[in-house]
Amino acid sequence: MILITVQDNFRELIADQILKSAAETVLLECGLPDSPSLLIRITDDEELNTLNLKYRGIDKTTDVLSFPADFEDPDLESRYVGDVVIAFPRAEEQAQKRGHFVEAELQLLVVHGTLHLLGYDHGDKTEKKEMWSIQSRILKKLGLDIEVEDN
Repeated sequence: MILITVQDNFRELIADQILKSAAETVLLECGLPDSPSLLIRITDDEELNTLNLKYRGIDKTTDVLSFPADFEDPDLESRYVGDVVIAFPRAEEQAQKRGHFVEAELQLLVVHGTLHLLGYDHGDKTEKKEMWSIQSRILKKLGLDIEVEDN
């Protein structure tokens, strides 16, 4: 189950299904057989700044943070892989800079964050090449032709 929470002031701007579809595509592409659960939260810069400072020691906002988990959730009756938290204002800004709709940027950030939940990273060139390749393949499956140089 993919749970979506959206801060009230962004609720009317978000179509939950595009976020769910992006996460589901990642899970399928990465071959997860048990349909795990995860949470996607759309919020503001302030919340991302607070989380970034608390968990990474970086006192600034960012576009997406992932909080991996790996446990059986008895309420959801599935494996829970974690949370993806996205700053809507950053998604809007990046969409404008990259020349596409905010919905496409949100999908990109969901894909990116979900890949992090599954253990992918871009800390070195080899990891980055692998993650970007998978990310690109998933975005194409979603019908998005987005080239990302840095996330």
